[in-house]
Amino acid sequence: MAYARTTLASLVLLPVAVMAAGVRPWRDSPDAVPPATSAAVAAPAASGFSDAARDLRPARGIDVSHYQGRIDWRAVEADGIGFAYMKATEGATFTDPMFRRNWAAAGETRIVRGAYHRFRAGRDALVQAEHFLAVATLRDGDLPPVLDVESTDGVSDARLVRGVRAWLAEVERRTGKRPVVYTKPGFRRAHLGTALDDYPLWIAEYGVDSPSVDPWHFWQHSERGRVAGIANEVDLDRFNGSHAELREIAAGGTTGGALVAR
Repeated sequence: MAYARTTLASLVLLPVAVMAAGVRPWRDSPDAVPPATSAAVAAPAASGFSDAARDLRPARGIDVSHYQGRIDWRAVEADGIGFAYMKATEGATFTDPMFRRNWAAAGETRIVRGAYHRFRAGRDALVQAEHFLAVATLRDGDLPPVLDVESTDGVSDARLVRGVRAWLAEVERRTGKRPVVYTKPGFRRAHLGTALDDYPLWIAEYGVDSPSVDPWHFWQHSERGRVAGIANEVDLDRFNGSHAELREIAAGGTTGGALVAR
């Protein structure tokens, strides 16, 4: 995530009835929208679709931090963005200076919002969880919290995993929402392995037609996107499902009966 510039025992991304009917995820559908380096190219503006038609389309998103500066969230919504994750905190003390404004302004649109924390492996995990929860107050309708894990900070892999799992467990206990783990394929292979596979995955992988890790739940497919209402480049994301399915997850946390195990 642009942090410097920035069981789900039951999650996969399609409702049980849809999976049982043999319908494929959006990326295998003939109507799938391929990844693009510009969000404006990836899909028409949201205003070009009825709510019902928009609900059936693949959910496009962004993730932002103070690096993006002041954002016009109405313009972002009009550009077809369906969800946005915002950096809330990092480590034990840092709060993103744009988080509160982004959180409030996005909440005035139809964009489904979520908050993420950048994990620092050398800091106490429970202190980090408390810091995140003190800054990001989640409610029904907000996306599950995300833990950004992409650095060991010099600690062992075993200590890293213990700390990550402690943060995830505490945040789930306090919010009732099962968190998502954000990472990159190389870091996952080198340091995490399968240790966090009982949590939903947000994978950051660029220049590919689809992520090399499967199953995936969110996919950051570009870090150099352009979106109306944002002056700087921004990370572009996909949810492995439709707008309607994304809102269902937000409304029910991540324990809804319509979601199936990974």
